[in-house]
Amino acid sequence: MHLLNVQPGTIDDGDEAVDIGQTPADIVILSAADTELATLAAAHGAYGPNAPSLRLASLLQLRHPMSVDLYTDQTLSRARIVIVRLLGGRSYWPYGVEQLIECAQTGAFELALLPGDDKSDDDLRSASTIGDEFYDRLWAYFIHGGGANARGAIALAAALIDKGDAPPQAAPLLAAGLYWPNQSTPGLADLRSNWTATRPLAAITFYRALLQSGQTETIDALITALASTGLNALPVYAQSFKDPLAAGIVTRLFAEAPPQVVINLTGFALSAPGHTHAPTLLDAPGGVVLQAVMAGVNRDAWEKSTRGLGTRDIAMNVALPEIDGRLHARAIAFKTEQRFDAVTETPIVVHRPDATRVTFTARLAANWAQLGVLPAKEKRVALVLANYPNRDGRIGNGVGLDTPASSAALITDLAAAGFDVPGAPRQGKSLMDLLLAGPTNAPRQGEFANGEQLPLADYCRFFKTLPADIQTAIEDRWGSPEDDPMVADGAFHLPLHRFGNLAIGIQPARGYNIDPKASYHDPDLVPPHF
Repeated sequence: MHLLNVQPGTIDDGDEAVDIGQTPADIVILSAADTELATLAAAHGAYGPNAPSLRLASLLQLRHPMSVDLYTDQTLSRARIVIVRLLGGRSYWPYGVEQLIECAQTGAFELALLPGDDKSDDDLRSASTIGDEFYDRLWAYFIHGGGANARGAIALAAALIDKGDAPPQAAPLLAAGLYWPNQSTPGLADLRSNWTATRPLAAITFYRALLQSGQTETIDALITALASTGLNALPVYAQSFKDPLAAGIVTRLFAEAPPQVVINLTGFALSAPGHTHAPTLLDAPGGVVLQAVMAGVNRDAWEKSTRGLGTRDIAMNVALPEIDGRLHARAIAFKTEQRFDAVTETPIVVHRPDATRVTFTARLAANWAQLGVLPAKEKRVALVLANYPNRDGRIGNGVGLDTPASSAALITDLAAAGFDVPGAPRQGKSLMDLLLAGPTNAPRQGEFANGEQLPLADYCRFFKTLPADIQTAIEDRWGSPEDDPMVADGAFHLPLHRFGNLAIGIQPARGYNIDPKASYHDPDLVPPHF
């Protein structure tokens, strides 16, 4: 077979078959968490001259069946014990689990299939070959995490293959707590000493694993960026926000220091799909929760990809968080290989923050914090419906959704919450009648019945403030503003209608998709006039 060799410096997502190229060792530990692998490598390095031979590998590089087959033949089949951490159970890595069980049943090695979190999985336990007592002890080291427990996990694995004595039980760590750069166990008073009085507070919530592995560079960058935008930072880590103890700690912290906005770096959702939404512990203080992403790929791969984030990132950090009502910010950090650990034969992968994108997210948080203190009647809200495909009959189109009825219900809720929306339509039909009476996809230049207007002279003054190359690109592609089909009687007629502080409209008739990776002044991003 012909497989790609994994090259140092590349972060592979497992879509192609690769040869990891590891030599055999007594102990093999597989995990999808780069922070866990980094912690284990450091713990093994501190083990001393009697350290058992160990190989570490990412499950993300072993998703392809051919990769699994080759790795099993070259490395796993000659191990004495194999430990796998599976977040999501057998279905997360079905082919790999199948091959490991088959090998373990022949007596090739001891097998411990451990859940990737603290939720018991009887299927994984029954498929493992070590006894329940040692299974639970081994699992506990990974649940609590940190350097000492990583050394304990390696020592217990060695003891199970007669390579040493069994270590003490796992040492529990705080389920959640506060973080500040260069402070070991800061309290709220320590954080307040770094804050500026009267500034709004922005919480940064992240996984405890980042702290345990020493990979807090992204958190540090956010703290600095928030300070530069006029916000105080409240960095809070947690093992998991679904853990009752961690959730209780964070809830108490937020009660003592309520944030006006939260920047969340944990994945998944706290709410259950299909249920009536209730505030989660992240949005219980009443502020907006921004979902930022520490991407699972390196920046070069992200830039070259037409979709940007990979499927795994989109599911964990975009789609599922929407169930909680979080607002997607953007990717602020990307994976990079820090070094290659020659002893465990694994790359140590860390996240490096992207300064520009961290700054953008901090400014976004500052804007939301500023907006949050305004009374509802002073807030300006826009409700924009989709205007594609290019037929008026598809305005607000949503598969399986009644967009007009949902929009009308939203307007009713805004009014009940104290927003200034006098005369706004409260029925789906009246809303659509309003939108169809204004500018739409239909080419009716000069026949617009209503809608907001922007004087052409005002638009041209703004247009002239853009960089010359942007002006040229827009006019080369779309013509002059005066010739735009949305212009009549010296003004742009916009698909927008105002009711107090509420604007209701549709996407401009010649809308375009904005590349989420592009900057505003990207010369390849050429919008129409309107």
